[in-house]
Amino acid sequence: MAVQAVPTKGNLITSKKSLSLAKKGYELLDKKRNILVREMMTLIDRASEIQDKIDVTYSKAYLALQRANITLGYIDDLARSIPEDDSLKLSYRSVMGVEIPIVTIDKETQENGLFFGLDTTNAAFDEAYMCFSEVKRLTADLAEVENSVYRLADAIKKTQKRANALKNIMIPRFEETVKFITDALEEKDREEFSRLKVIKAQKQKNND
Repeated sequence: MAVQAVPTKGNLITSKKSLSLAKKGYELLDKKRNILVREMMTLIDRASEIQDKIDVTYSKAYLALQRANITLGYIDDLARSIPEDDSLKLSYRSVMGVEIPIVTIDKETQENGLFFGLDTTNAAFDEAYMCFSEVKRLTADLAEVENSVYRLADAIKKTQKRANALKNIMIPRFEETVKFITDALEEKDREEFSRLKVIKAQKQKNND
């Protein structure tokens, strides 16, 4: 139903401006949604690849660990020599106003991360250590990607909701208002034109 605005030229100009802004806003939101969807789909594919790598690396790591346990026995002292890891760093990047996390591992800490003597271990233990280190890196990557997907999905949902409100509510409302005022003004012009014709005809009749 058309908004019953006062049919004046000023209101018509205002309504047309509001309609134009609403349409432009919808176009921008639609572009934003498409960009966010593309970004999210790319990350979903990446998450799948990382998860596959984690599964393979975990399998290698546990096999190597089993071999190390068999050849070295219970290695509690070696396990205790590994300090608590605080190499994870968190920062953010923006994608169309959406804050996306960036999880990194301090390379210097990783490169200097050998906390056991090589004379007390063997190749199986070294392989297990390297595999679990790789799993840690991949898990950080996966956490970054999955959290990014969650944030993007939430942003897409909100953007779609706003776009739908403009497309299905605001734009039709402004279009109806513009039509209502335009029709009213045209009807007023027709009435004025008819009135002037009658007056002109009466004047001519009187002159005759």
